[in-house]
Amino acid sequence: MTLTGRSRRRWRLIFWICAASATISAWFGYRVAMSAASQDPLFGAVTGVVTSLLITVPIVVFELQGQDLAVSRRLRRLPLSVYFAARVLLYVVVIVVGLALGRLLTDRESFRLAEIFESGGFTFSIAMAVIANAGIEIGRLLGFGTVVSLLSGRYARPRREQRAFLMIDMKGSTGFAERLGPERFLDLLNDFFRDVADGALECGAEIHKYVGDEAILTWRLAGPTVDSDMLACPFVIRDRIEEQQDAYRRHYGSAPGFRAALHCGEIVTGQIGDVRREIAFVGDTLNVAARLLDAARETGNDVLVSDELLSRAALPAGILSRSLPTLEVRGREARLAIAALDRP
Repeated sequence: MTLTGRSRRRWRLIFWICAASATISAWFGYRVAMSAASQDPLFGAVTGVVTSLLITVPIVVFELQGQDLAVSRRLRRLPLSVYFAARVLLYVVVIVVGLALGRLLTDRESFRLAEIFESGGFTFSIAMAVIANAGIEIGRLLGFGTVVSLLSGRYARPRREQRAFLMIDMKGSTGFAERLGPERFLDLLNDFFRDVADGALECGAEIHKYVGDEAILTWRLAGPTVDSDMLACPFVIRDRIEEQQDAYRRHYGSAPGFRAALHCGEIVTGQIGDVRREIAFVGDTLNVAARLLDAARETGNDVLVSDELLSRAALPAGILSRSLPTLEVRGREARLAIAALDRP
C-alpha cells in the first residue's frame, strides 16, 4: 500500500517523538537505578525505554493519526477547559496502564501497583506527556518546519535564498461566505485548506501561511533546475478537491474552485516581529507571484506560471503550457513573460 504524503509525514513525526522520548526515559531510568544501590543501572535504562514506548506510542499515534476521527473532531468543538480535561484524563489512564505493564514485563515478581506513584515515574511520565503534546500543538500552529528552523537558529540572521512560490486563491469565496454564514464558511475554509495541504505534502511543498481565503506554498531551490512536482501541484490539489466533491456538495452545496500562480526567484528569509515572531519572506519574488494571481483573475486562466520558473522545470506528463501576452508588473521595467498551464 502506498502511503500519502500526509501519512509519511505523520509516521516520521511519530518515529522521532518516540525515539526522543525513549532516549530521555532511558536516561531517567538509569539515573533512578544509580540512586538505588540495589538496582542495575542498565536494567533501569531498559525499563525506562519499554515503559516510554508503552506510553508514548498510543498517545502520539492518537494525537497525530486520530485527529481525523469523528470523536476527535467533536472533542475539539468543546470548550477549551472541557477538551483539556478530557485529554488529561486520557493521558493519566494511558500512563498508569503503561507504567503497570512496563513493570510487569520487566520485574513481575516484585511488582506493586503503589510503586507507580512512589518512584517518581508517574510524575516524570506526566511531565513528558505534557511537554510532547505542547510541542505537537506548537508545531501544528506554526508548522513543524518553522519550529525546527526557529530552534536551530537557521534564520536568526537574514539569509538570501532561491525559492519557488505557489499562491492559491479560492474562487467565489464572497458568495460562499454570504450563503453559508461565517461559522460554516470557516468549516469550508478548513476543508479546502486541508485538501491544499494534502497536495502540498504530496509535492514536497512547505505551507508558508494562510491569508483569508488564500494559501501560500513554497519550495527551497537547491540548483538551477527545479522539480516538476511544483508545476503539477495545482493539479494534484484540484484532483484532491474533485475526489471530495460529494462531501463538499453534501455539506456546502458545491465544491470550491481556485486560481493559482507560480513564480520563483531570490528572496530574503528571516525572523520578523516583536510580541509575536514568525519567519517571513521578503523580496520582489512574492510581489510578482501576487501580481500573477491577479492576472489569473483578469485573464480567466486558472493556473499561471512565470517563464522564469517554467524554463527551469520539465512539464509534468499530461500538462500543457500556453504562452500568454507579457505582463506589466509595477516596479519592474521589463515586462514579465508568463504562460497558462492546462490539463486536457
